[in-house]
Amino acid sequence: MKTIYLVRHAKSSWGVSSIADIDRPLNERGYTDAYEMAKRLQKKSIIAHIVSSPATRAISTALIFARVCNVDVKKIDICDLLYESDTKRYTSVLSALSDEHSTVLLFGHNPIITEFANFFGGCGIESMPTCGIVGIEFNEISWKSAGSAKGKMVRYDFPKNTTLPFVK
Repeated sequence: MKTIYLVRHAKSSWGVSSIADIDRPLNERGYTDAYEMAKRLQKKSIIAHIVSSPATRAISTALIFARVCNVDVKKIDICDLLYESDTKRYTSVLSALSDEHSTVLLFGHNPIITEFANFFGGCGIESMPTCGIVGIEFNEISWKSAGSAKGKMVRYDFPKNTTLPFVK
């Protein structure tokens, strides 16, 4: 069985208009939300591996999750295919994951991360909030086969959520 947690980066700063989109940092709320969501995830899940978009806001969110979930930050994979992307590229990233990892966090951007969650997990989410998390379980033994299968949503959580985050 394989489980992927799709995480939309935390809230970013739009304070400096001259900064390139890829370089936008998290704002104060983004840092607060990232720590909170990482703590929620860490309570219930063991994370094996992290893959992030190269955008500063995604990497910053991934670093916070890594620290809270006790994942070596030096082992975070930065994947260019997760920035300004589409479902096909996300699927290729999923299919290329090492089978040594049964649980992976993938940090990306809207609208594609919502589309990806809906496609693979049948989630029906309109738009994943910043720092939202969708967990999808695959009854597959390899990531390559998971990339061509449908999974089951097992978690949906976001910073303003007041209900239980688990589906199962």
